[in-house]
Amino acid sequence: MKIALVHDYLTQRGGAERVFELLCKRYPQADIFTSLYDPQKTIDMGERIIKTTCLQKIPGAAKYFRLMAPFYFPAFRALDLQDYDLIVSSSTSFAKAVRKRPDAQHICFCHNVTRFLWDTATYLREYGDYRYFAPLIEKIFQVMRKVDLKYAQEPDLYIANSSVVARRIQSIYGKPAIVVNYPIDTSNFVFSEIKDEYYLASARMISYKRLDIIVEAFNWLGWRLLISGDGPEKERLKSKALDNIEFLGHVSDKARKDLFSKAKSVIVAALEDYGLVPVEANASGTPVIAYGAGGVLDTQIHGQTGVFFKRQTPESLQAALLESGQIAWDYENIRNHAVNNFSEQVFFSKVEKIINQTCSVA
Repeated sequence: MKIALVHDYLTQRGGAERVFELLCKRYPQADIFTSLYDPQKTIDMGERIIKTTCLQKIPGAAKYFRLMAPFYFPAFRALDLQDYDLIVSSSTSFAKAVRKRPDAQHICFCHNVTRFLWDTATYLREYGDYRYFAPLIEKIFQVMRKVDLKYAQEPDLYIANSSVVARRIQSIYGKPAIVVNYPIDTSNFVFSEIKDEYYLASARMISYKRLDIIVEAFNWLGWRLLISGDGPEKERLKSKALDNIEFLGHVSDKARKDLFSKAKSVIVAALEDYGLVPVEANASGTPVIAYGAGGVLDTQIHGQTGVFFKRQTPESLQAALLESGQIAWDYENIRNHAVNNFSEQVFFSKVEKIINQTCSVA
């Protein structure tokens, strides 16, 4: 069986790219396609040949890949994938549009519906100049939404990373999706039953991560909080934080492992579609205190692996922190939860069963 692996663009390194990296390693003989490729900014593809679209020839396209949005759909439609028996796309937006021959199968790992089209205000609020061009952008997006809906019908099967994403796929695209929670490499995390006297937040410093809630809560409590990560919100957050809060900036992989393993809890205040940080914390034997909506509802067990807070407010987070302090956490059980449910082995046993079933009925 000849397999093609397709990803939206390989110009950054995020959760979607890490999942695609796993797929590439699992299927070393598969051919790899993407719209744009910047080897310095994305996952390590080793010696694999990466086949790109016509957009790769545009100077600066990989750097300013978001500005290419209106051109991705025709670029993916132009790819010739007629020789492939199975197409596995990894997409938050465009790669699902690729064409296949009638007897081939297309399975789409859909990390989300195209958020900038279907949740435009939330997605673009990070870009201060958005409001000046909003009327023009909305006219373009109206056309793109129709195209997105049309090409969303191309895959034969959708795999969603969480229940909330599966519901969005059904609601917006009218397509059912099988939920397979994405994995982490559990061997990459250090387990410790000995916790230090600090809490940890690890996130890119952008507004939807709601680090402002965490900072305000810890300002009131006076407890020690470490925050790792960088982003445009960093200086604003630092200006509001008291002396009990320390900003670490970008940390090495080794330092990050140690931070996760020794923290009393890892704090997540964002509404995440899925979210790997809570699973990574659990793999370190560390409980999670998270806003109780979105992907964490698939990965966390209240009172066993973490505590949920009901509202994105400092007061609600403070209540969860106090509740967490009353729980006698079983750190080994927390670690086992992550290993038994979110390892690569568990992930691929589910994925390959789905692939075998899909291809056998084709």
